[in-house]
Amino acid sequence: MIVVDTNVIAYLWLPGPDTPLAEHLLRTDAEWCAPLLWRSEFRSVLAGLVRRESLSIDAALRTASDVERQMSGHEYAVPSDRVLRAAADSGCSAYDCEFVVLATLLSVPFVTADRQVLRAFPDLAVSLADAVNER
Repeated sequence: MIVVDTNVIAYLWLPGPDTPLAEHLLRTDAEWCAPLLWRSEFRSVLAGLVRRESLSIDAALRTASDVERQMSGHEYAVPSDRVLRAAADSGCSAYDCEFVVLATLLSVPFVTADRQVLRAFPDLAVSLADAVNER
């Protein structure tokens, strides 16, 4: 089990240069978890692609449904006090700290593409490339 940030989820579902890494990560650890926030962040990614006409609304709706099905049962609410303390202590956003707190609570690694989070939480956060190389 691992916690993945929304970018890693997007790399898996939206073809791009990091898609092969995300696919490899899924093959090596298929139990991906995230705070409930991932849904809103992913919807924002899809909406941006639709606005830029890189993705049709129908494709965005199908993708959202498929991703939500994949993540079903692996989404968690996280305590606000822990998120706010982590954000205050690290300088990272509360959004990012939701993932950090979840990984801490589950005692699992957090795979992220966020450099600030990687620097702030080196004992917990691992880059996608490093996560793939470790497995």
